[in-house]
Amino acid sequence: MLNSENTRIARIPAYFSIASRLAAAGMVVFLASCSKPVEKVEEIRPVRAIVLAADNVAVAAEFPGEVRPRIESRLGFRVGGKIVTRKVDVGAMVKKGQALMQLDPQDLQLMQAQANAGLKSAESNLALAKAEFSRYQDLRQKNFVSQAVIDAKETAYKAALASYDQASAAHRNQSNQTGYSTLISDVDGVVTGIDAEVGQVVAPGTPVVRVAQLGEKEIVISIPEGKVDKLRQVSDVKVRIWAIPDRAISGKLRELSPMADAATRTYTAKITLSDPPAEVRLGMTAVVTFAARTSDALVKVPLTAIFQDKAQTAVWVVENGAVRLAPVQVAGPTGNDMLIASGISAGQTIVTAGVNLLKPGQKVKILGDDGIAKDVPKVASNAGAAK
Repeated sequence: MLNSENTRIARIPAYFSIASRLAAAGMVVFLASCSKPVEKVEEIRPVRAIVLAADNVAVAAEFPGEVRPRIESRLGFRVGGKIVTRKVDVGAMVKKGQALMQLDPQDLQLMQAQANAGLKSAESNLALAKAEFSRYQDLRQKNFVSQAVIDAKETAYKAALASYDQASAAHRNQSNQTGYSTLISDVDGVVTGIDAEVGQVVAPGTPVVRVAQLGEKEIVISIPEGKVDKLRQVSDVKVRIWAIPDRAISGKLRELSPMADAATRTYTAKITLSDPPAEVRLGMTAVVTFAARTSDALVKVPLTAIFQDKAQTAVWVVENGAVRLAPVQVAGPTGNDMLIASGISAGQTIVTAGVNLLKPGQKVKILGDDGIAKDVPKVASNAGAAK
């Protein structure tokens, strides 16, 4: 009897726990049924936008390049030998007639001595032959010798004269060869490279020093094969030096290689600078810009307005306070903008900032330059393609 009473008393807290849980659940359901439904507010996203305009814009193509001299000579010795002296360094300013390098002159001096001796021998033989011929002419007049003897002496004299001329020419040639042991600059310029050092044995004509003339400077660039014909007709060429970014220098296409480079498959072009400033130095980095007006009016949009929708290029067009995605055909870049050939037209409003956060049909408000929202212009949606 006592045990059954204790069991009934132990079951009472469990009944109270289940009841309290059911009461709490009922309270939650009651409160939920009494609360009002949450109203869904449509999100209006702030964006920046512009109104499009069509114009015969300037299409520009830019290419990096390097400042180089128009004329750069690779100088070498006319004779072979061992270099014993180098008198200039890279970057040195040289004058016309200044010595640049010196070969060992010992062998050339020995050959010069040999030529001197040969010339003196020829002079002696010529003098003897001339004296004998003159003397035998006097004897012939007195009829002491025959005409055959006179002819022999005359022949000997002419042979001696020819030998003298030959020895004299060899002497002058060897004198020039000896002088060639010193490499002389033939122009005023600057040393741009050293290709041989002291102790090196060089063959005749081997380039050892590079000297650039201080006259005209030009920019050397590489042009892709697809733009060669177009850029050949462009006359408006501007050059900007990286070290002088605020100044544009007029240029002219002077030379365009007829053959592509074997490694890069690009065509080398040389742009002559007209009246470059003194700050332009050889080896500086430059950017060459080719600009030309288009024949038809095109729409120009900022690069920030371009939106890549999968594999298609598009822009967001604002109409009646909402945006729609308009696929476009890109004509090419021009500076920091992109030319559009078709898909949008002048007068339409497109988003230029915040394009990656939009979705079709989304409501937007356009921000002005001061960051304050302004009214969205209403533009007809059936705009034609621009040319």
